[in-house]
Amino acid sequence: MVRHVAIVTGANSGIGAATAAQLAADGTAVVVAYKQVPVLDTTGTPLSYNENRMVSGEKVADSIRSAGGRAVAIDADLLDALSAQVLFDFAEESFGPVDILVHNASGWLRGDSFLANRVDEAGRTSTEVVGELIDLTFGVDAKAGALLIAQFARRYLDRDATWGRIVTLTSGSTGGFPGEVTYGAAKAALESYTLSAFRELAKTGVTANVLYPPVTDTGWVNDGVRRFVESDSDHIHVAEPSDVAEVIAWLCSDAARMITGNIIRMR
Repeated sequence: MVRHVAIVTGANSGIGAATAAQLAADGTAVVVAYKQVPVLDTTGTPLSYNENRMVSGEKVADSIRSAGGRAVAIDADLLDALSAQVLFDFAEESFGPVDILVHNASGWLRGDSFLANRVDEAGRTSTEVVGELIDLTFGVDAKAGALLIAQFARRYLDRDATWGRIVTLTSGSTGGFPGEVTYGAAKAALESYTLSAFRELAKTGVTANVLYPPVTDTGWVNDGVRRFVESDSDHIHVAEPSDVAEVIAWLCSDAARMITGNIIRMR
């Protein structure tokens, strides 16, 4: 019998894949939601990061099953407003009602800036702010996040459930995100949706938290980034995806039942 069922978005690589594996190791049945995104990027993003985003979620699910866990994968385009319903229907058909939602997927394509051609610590050159990038980033990070939370809440309340976990991932700060202005704004919107879910669902047994990982090596970290982390007082660690996954899994555990309504900063 399945104890918990989780949907993890963006779970074909990086933090999402590590989270799916960790939850499965803890006994949760996991839906590995993913979209293979070819990143045609000339702004300095390392090739390994682009290659990681092209990995199939089926590979992650196979790895989980080989280790004795329960997992299925589904290719889901989160820009499609119907994708949230499709994901939850698929999860219920595969394992039963979903009581853990981890929205890790991002529509990030490239950094943008009001000072185009800004070069960041990773050597990536930002482009100007354009509507296409706004639609893509907000569509996956914020709009899809809101629709996934809405599906979670409706189905949770319809079955009179008493235990639920929502974790979303963020980046940037309340002071903006220079060089990543659209990404930062989309994450700020997702933070607001998540904290609203906390306030509205807290009395029903749902916890909702936002996790802000440290600089995490998902394929984009290079020597320049490591030097920046070492020299900047606001940063301490360059994390591995598994480091972040451990915290997400804890937030989804019984032990974290009184931890809700937070933006938790890892450093």
